[in-house]
Amino acid sequence: MSQNAKAEDFKLEAQAPENKGPIDGADLFIETLKRENVEVMFGYPGGAVLPLYDALYKNPIRHILARHEQAAIHAAEGYARVSGKPGVVLATSGPGATNLVTGITDAMMDSIPLVVFTGQVATGVIGSDAFQEADVIGITMPITKHNYQVRSMEDLPRIVHEAFHIATTGRPGPVLIDIPKDIAQSVGEVKFVDELNLPGYQPNFKPNSLQVKKLRSALAQAKKPVILAGAGVLHAKASEELLQFVEKMQIPVVNTLLGLGGFPSSHPLFLGMGGMHGTHTANKALYEADLLINIGARFDDRLTGNLAHFAQHATVAHIDIDPAEIGKNVPTQIPIVADAREALKKILSLDFEAPKADEWRAILEQDKVENPLWNTEGGDGISPQALMKIIHEITEGDAVVTTDVGQHQMWTAQYYGFNKPDQWVTSGGLGTMGFGFPSAIGAQIAKPDKTVVAVAGDAGFQMTLQELGLVAELKLPVKIIVYNNMALGMVRQWQETFYEERYSQSLIPVQPDFVKLADAYGIRGYVVQTEEEAEKVMRETLKDNEPVLIDCRIKPKEMVYPMIAPGKGLHEMIGVKPQ
Repeated sequence: MSQNAKAEDFKLEAQAPENKGPIDGADLFIETLKRENVEVMFGYPGGAVLPLYDALYKNPIRHILARHEQAAIHAAEGYARVSGKPGVVLATSGPGATNLVTGITDAMMDSIPLVVFTGQVATGVIGSDAFQEADVIGITMPITKHNYQVRSMEDLPRIVHEAFHIATTGRPGPVLIDIPKDIAQSVGEVKFVDELNLPGYQPNFKPNSLQVKKLRSALAQAKKPVILAGAGVLHAKASEELLQFVEKMQIPVVNTLLGLGGFPSSHPLFLGMGGMHGTHTANKALYEADLLINIGARFDDRLTGNLAHFAQHATVAHIDIDPAEIGKNVPTQIPIVADAREALKKILSLDFEAPKADEWRAILEQDKVENPLWNTEGGDGISPQALMKIIHEITEGDAVVTTDVGQHQMWTAQYYGFNKPDQWVTSGGLGTMGFGFPSAIGAQIAKPDKTVVAVAGDAGFQMTLQELGLVAELKLPVKIIVYNNMALGMVRQWQETFYEERYSQSLIPVQPDFVKLADAYGIRGYVVQTEEEAEKVMRETLKDNEPVLIDCRIKPKEMVYPMIAPGKGLHEMIGVKPQ
């Protein structure tokens, strides 16, 4: 993945080393956050962090009190994803910290910059199984970019400064700082310094000129080129440079799931999303290409399908800020370790010969016509695909849209049509149920003037629906669209397709009355059972300045098509044609 942010984007202007008078660790904690320009943090208090919360009371930074720590960290992910700033999270020791583990893992897999603070029992009892003690450092070591336990108050300013730098530079990700309670209560004099001394952490932003020249040669010879654009384009803020490169070279573009919005979906050279539920044309291009230029994607299994059949005939060029991703899954002939924006700027500055690919573009354009996305006609319930088209039309394609994981996620990715960066917030690598609604809260806080739509499955919504209280408290105008098919939709689809319709524990016949639930929090709620009802209610509510919940009764057995079955290649899609 790529990232163009620098540490200085998130801190005050450099200052000379400064001595504070005597200060306690908790007040020092707040001071370090203010020096990093933290505007908002998400959290939940408890015993081990009471000194920190007391300091926050005396010297406020905006704090968002979630109703559960998992929701707090998902909200921080949504905030980070659309704002470009690191999400900041604070939770207590033991269960407070362990409730963050899913969100930390989610951020690690999707390269979301977070700085996570956890309380810890006093240093004198660490390792004694004290009340609400958990080995947070051991637990989170595999799922953080780096983690720290503060053992001296004097180290806190340096550690916090390093954490923000590490989280936001190179390939972004979560950094955790564990603060024992006695450190927060210590008193002493400290020195603030702005210098960083991290000799083992030196991300490479600039591309190697020799590798760029190899790409130039490969482009000149290519007859079937394709660009795979991932989330690295978004993290690097390289969308404009990508558009310039594509239009200059006239190369078709495929997006990954997380890369949607990095290239306009309305552009004639856009082929759609690739992978398991991608378009036929996108997967055809990846399968048949003779030159594949990957910009900021990690070649995950849901994109590639069976690697034995992936881009077999292609020279592969891979631009990525993380050298560990290059060659990890797919053999790469032209490795370019660099920030996506810096690499594209370098490429655009050179005299590249455009590939002679008129015939290739014509073939792909014809395939778009012959193999479009489709949905079933008739039957009871709302067409989920038509519902997403309605949402797109009413929001004019300009909303920030968040989702959980599952069928509703794929229908949103296929049909919403993202034309701008930073509109799309979803759980990709980890596939986290319960992510969509709280991440919409964070996105709304980051962009208060934008329409934010949380698209949730009925099952996933029930994992974090307690955050309706937070929406009501803050009067956030989040639009909650529940795709309700009374089931774990994607699990049911797999059981129908691969397990002879043995629906083992995937159907949910008893559901709450979501409208009454919304009303209990003072939020308007609606049930819609036809597309006409859905359009009428959405035209009345999606653009106003109030929260709303719309329970949409979609076709209960609708499938997400097309699909690549596990173990199959990109050329072996099922459900390409209406059945």
